[in-house]
Amino acid sequence: MEFKSINPYNGEEVGTYTGLSDTALDAKLKLAKEAFTKWKKVPLEERAKLMSKAGEVLKENVEKYAKMITLEMGKPISESRGEVNKCAWVCEYYAENAQEFLKDEVIETDAQKSFVRHDPIGAVFAVMPWNFPFWQVFRFAAPTLTAGNVGLLKHAANVFGSAEMIEEVFTKAGFPEGVFQNLIIHHDKTDKIVKDDIVKAITLTGSGRAGSAVAEIAGRNLKKSLLELGGSNAFIVWEDADIDKVVKTAITARMMNCGQSCIAAKRFILLEGIYDEFVEKFTVSVKDLKDGDPLNEDTKIGPMARKDLADELNRQVNESVALGAELLHGGNQKECYHEPTVLGNVTPEMPAFKEETFGPLATMIKAKSIEHAFELSEQSDFGLGVTVCTEDIEKALSMAGEVSDGAYFVNELVKSDPRLPFGGTKNSGFGRELAKDGMMEFVNRKTVYVK
Repeated sequence: MEFKSINPYNGEEVGTYTGLSDTALDAKLKLAKEAFTKWKKVPLEERAKLMSKAGEVLKENVEKYAKMITLEMGKPISESRGEVNKCAWVCEYYAENAQEFLKDEVIETDAQKSFVRHDPIGAVFAVMPWNFPFWQVFRFAAPTLTAGNVGLLKHAANVFGSAEMIEEVFTKAGFPEGVFQNLIIHHDKTDKIVKDDIVKAITLTGSGRAGSAVAEIAGRNLKKSLLELGGSNAFIVWEDADIDKVVKTAITARMMNCGQSCIAAKRFILLEGIYDEFVEKFTVSVKDLKDGDPLNEDTKIGPMARKDLADELNRQVNESVALGAELLHGGNQKECYHEPTVLGNVTPEMPAFKEETFGPLATMIKAKSIEHAFELSEQSDFGLGVTVCTEDIEKALSMAGEVSDGAYFVNELVKSDPRLPFGGTKNSGFGRELAKDGMMEFVNRKTVYVK
């Protein structure tokens, strides 16, 4: 099977990739087994040095890797550079902190000595998406490989060029052969891979449909799974908020990566007293966003990654308008490009509220009170993150328990940070990535007891 990577901005072919035969896949799985038996015995200090070197390789090749990201999925080049640099950061973070995270955890009991040690488990199979083609992979790979596991990557088919470059990073950094392998395969090979004895866990970032399918396969084979799925984050603005400042944050929260992010702010829940001011200033800022070739330095909005994604967003816009939403700006689509769009007076029965909108669409929702705002926020099948904007920090903190999501940010957009655990609830998945939590997901926490 052949896979083509197509530039969504101009329709030109970026690359062609040949899928692995069953024989070639078997050879890679065998190599993973052989690599793990040696890699797990490499001293942690040396594994950490190699991960630090991977960070250096990323920084030395920012332009090369950023260009591939932009060509394959349409992200503005300035954002692609930021993505590559963030990957370097996560490599450095785990190189610096692995020793502390993986040290023996002494627990006093009636034993002469009792503690928990942290051992690698084997191969972790990663199924990754196209929207952050480098970052999603490195936030799994950095802790997983440093802990002594090996990694197998099945990337999205439209970013196989990025996938090859990611494997190149680890090769250039000096990682032994087989410790990280990119698999050019169709998703129908997933069952075969998960069944293999070397694979001990599966991590997936993607759609709910893909997540439930992979979790079912993992469960059937008694393998651990970690799922990072969709989101419909609420961005709640109270009446005491600094609207000018909040609008700047809101534009980034919604329009970064052309809105193609699980943690993007998708539902703007606004107290009635500031609704008109916020909507007017937000819409003006949207109109100022420059679109065009994502390789141009001043482009802020590029194409969506594929035409079917733009088609789906346009459906959600049109159906919401038919149900009474007010089209305040945008709404037009041409091929992969969808004009940044603002909908006003959105209500819970509309697709723009109840579905995940994965693109440059901002929905404006009125709330009668702070309590009503949180009720609207909770009317979602997703639970990734919530932003609250207010000058009353103490009151905002006191209401963190009203939110069932995996993250609660005050006066800031929801974002991932290597130092903080990241993950969701409900249909946004389960498990945590990043920080110490991300490293603990894929180790054997082994109890040791000496009488």
